[in-house]
Amino acid sequence: QVQLVESGGGEVQSGGSLTLSCTPSGPLRNFDVVGWYRQTAGTQRDLVVITNHAGVTNAAESVKGRFTISLDDSMNTFYLQMNNLKPEDTGVYYCNVEQWGYTSWGQGTQVTVSS
Repeated sequence: QVQLVESGGGEVQSGGSLTLSCTPSGPLRNFDVVGWYRQTAGTQRDLVVITNHAGVTNAAESVKGRFTISLDDSMNTFYLQMNNLKPEDTGVYYCNVEQWGYTSWGQGTQVTVSS
């Protein structure tokens, strides 16, 4: 079972920026896909952005041009840079990794954007 440790959530005003980080217990380069999902109260966990080491990325339309996912193998960590945040970006953000068909989740970190 892969353990994921997230950090970087918080509260920011509309238009601000935050960076989330996620560190897996295993080597980052071993995972097929890594990414971020968001969940708000009473809703399912929705994709924000996912990527792989080949640089293939899939992002939700609502975050394109504002959110960037990046991988740092030297730090064994991947990040979600969020710029120009909007109130509708509010939610609990979960990092996710996939390997050999298995999925692991971080503990979640709250992001709150006030207007």
